[in-house]
Amino acid sequence: MNIIIVGGGNVGYNLAERLSSSNYVTLIEKDPDIGRRLAGKINILVMQGDGCDTNILKQAGINKADIVAAVTGSDVDNLVVCQIAKDIFHVKRTVAKVNDPKNEKIFYQLGVDVAIGSTAIIAKVIEDEVSWDDFINLFTFKRGNLSIVRVDLPETSPVLNAAVGNIKLPEDSVLVAIIRNGEIMIPRNNSVLKEKDEVIAITKMENESLLFKSLIGEVTEK
Repeated sequence: MNIIIVGGGNVGYNLAERLSSSNYVTLIEKDPDIGRRLAGKINILVMQGDGCDTNILKQAGINKADIVAAVTGSDVDNLVVCQIAKDIFHVKRTVAKVNDPKNEKIFYQLGVDVAIGSTAIIAKVIEDEVSWDDFINLFTFKRGNLSIVRVDLPETSPVLNAAVGNIKLPEDSVLVAIIRNGEIMIPRNNSVLKEKDEVIAITKMENESLLFKSLIGEVTEK
């Protein structure tokens, strides 16, 4: 995949290092000193410039990008980068690091595909260890406070072979349907989840990341 990472701090560096072995990664960093240090540490294209600048994004190859990940220390910059990527360059997937959890809801409301605070989960999603289809926001309602999401359970899910009644979910989250082999089941307390089940859940928008962790599993940093 062609991946553009905006932000060369610890998050951007770790993502670039982790993803560059099997993807073509370009990293954009505003600070020239940080950019020079990164260029000497990782074998990827490091560009100095503002990721909110459309000309810089063009030079980074955004027209061919599969994913743009905005992981600067500024939520405003991250949101702007993702909106430019989506609205102007029609990038298929945008990922943003949310520095202030209070901003997560507005990221989704303004069209960011994945807004997460955890570096490791961002990397896991981008790497496709967990498919983009594994965690899909179907739609939001009640003025954006609640979401219906679908989660496809991978073989590493911590809830496999567990009864629904024994699964600890985030506050104000509930499983509403299980789809198995094309058949829809209403979850009961004794319903047991299996690999490749599609789970439909309702949760508060700000709890989507916690729901992801509950059903997909905790990811350790590399």
